[in-house]
Amino acid sequence: MKKIVLFGELMLRLKPAGKERFFQSSFLESVFGGSEANVAVSLSIFGKKTVYVTALPDNAVGRAAGNSLRYYGVDVQSVVKQGRLGIYFLEDGGCQRSSQVIYDRDGSCFAVSCPDEYDWKSVFAEAGWFHVSGVSPAVSENSMLSVVRGMEEAKKAGTVISLDLNYRKKLWKYGKAAKDVMTELAKMADVLIANEEDIQNCLGIQLKNYNTPCESYHHLCDDVKNQFPNVKSVAVTLRHSYSADRNGWSAVLCGKHGFYESAHYDIENIVERVGAGDSFAAGLIYGLTEFEDSADGERKALDFAAAASCLKHSIPGDFNLATKDEVEVLMKGNGNGRIQR
Repeated sequence: MKKIVLFGELMLRLKPAGKERFFQSSFLESVFGGSEANVAVSLSIFGKKTVYVTALPDNAVGRAAGNSLRYYGVDVQSVVKQGRLGIYFLEDGGCQRSSQVIYDRDGSCFAVSCPDEYDWKSVFAEAGWFHVSGVSPAVSENSMLSVVRGMEEAKKAGTVISLDLNYRKKLWKYGKAAKDVMTELAKMADVLIANEEDIQNCLGIQLKNYNTPCESYHHLCDDVKNQFPNVKSVAVTLRHSYSADRNGWSAVLCGKHGFYESAHYDIENIVERVGAGDSFAAGLIYGLTEFEDSADGERKALDFAAAASCLKHSIPGDFNLATKDEVEVLMKGNGNGRIQR
């Protein structure tokens, strides 16, 4: 089994209990997470060999962060140095009140690490896939340069590259525009994962209205492929937010063999939205590496990804802890939530 390599920042997440506002009470729940780390954990749970590359502080917090991934079987290869772990604060929304995220990651070990500090040759030895998200190049200029180096080295090694555009407006503060950076990264990617707003903000490509939504998204994917001819597959997640607690969820995939729509999920009483996109990326990578390279394989990969991300909405924390068997049960239409005895 060839390993799947992921590069990104592992962070500490601090969150008020339940639906409380920030510091409504004196307690904050702590877990670890981060876009690529979330993908790594989910892929490892699905049975894939995953290697997560990052930079962590040489202290108890950094060691605990790394161990949170190792617990799920992820091989963590980190640059260990003096410094701090990035933090983000999450306030969970409810009803018509939106969730809020506050980042505290300036000067983190990951943000200040340079491309030459990572052992890319070792990282890509026997690697079959490399995944990174648009969050990482938004953190700092150093992290952007490290992403570029990682993708260049992955290309040299003949590794498939997936890029989740993951636009984060609050992070692009170091002088580079998201569009300028992400369009260059997209030129090196084989698989692009995004939502409509990501594509607009990162690539400057607008969704145009055609006769049906399906036709509109098909043309959007075609526009992406036309602008970036190296991209073989484009997956777009579709979220309809009725409220913070109820969302519609589905996705489309324009692959090498055709264009496909996933099943639509009406998700009520959402437990956790954070990590849903990452769980979709993990499910898609799993499907594209596990199922045959055909139209049926691409369709199954999309359905697996959509079901995996649907289940993530029921699991607190950044990581998707749904198993492959649970995803396959949902794919078959068993989504009633009854006790399995």
